[in-house]
Amino acid sequence: MQECIDQKVYQAEVDNLPAAFEDGSINGGDRPGGSSLSIRTANPGNHVEIRAAYIGTTIIIRQTAGQLSFSIRVAEDVARAFSAEQDLQLCVGGCPPSQRLSRSERSRRGAITMDTAKQLCKEGLPVEDAYFHSCVFDVLISGDPNFTVAAQAALEDARAFLPDLEKLHLFPSDAGVPLSSGALLAPLVSGLFVLWLCIQ
Repeated sequence: MQECIDQKVYQAEVDNLPAAFEDGSINGGDRPGGSSLSIRTANPGNHVEIRAAYIGTTIIIRQTAGQLSFSIRVAEDVARAFSAEQDLQLCVGGCPPSQRLSRSERSRRGAITMDTAKQLCKEGLPVEDAYFHSCVFDVLISGDPNFTVAAQAALEDARAFLPDLEKLHLFPSDAGVPLSSGALLAPLVSGLFVLWLCIQ
């Protein structure tokens, strides 16, 4: 919305989650309505919220377990307003080599079994829904039990974003994909990023 705010760029990396846009500002500029875009931090270095009130959008970026995750709430008409050719990108350069997970069993950071991953995730996510299954996948593949925190944070973001809490828990049948220990690579894969797109 060029008549309301200046264009802003936010860039985050692991161990660098700034509480300001690239130009050092924390809002949309001096134009009328510029304050409808704001950035704030709830936990410096670990949690940043970007709010674009003029388009009903909130983005939460977190650093957890040595990885970045984000949750986004956006109105459906805004989400569908841009084509693939337009310059709206969340991840521009892909995952840095140091953040990629190898497909090799030998290079996994720790040997965590499916049962152990389920037990770890069950502690903070008692309902076996999409958040739980994504947690199991992340813990199992990474070998890092700290990924449970990212899944719990994604669920908390969804609680804050969803006006109808009956839609909070997404189950495998809701997505049309059966989940089993052999099918954890299904569309619920969160890998290095946990994305919650809440279309209103």
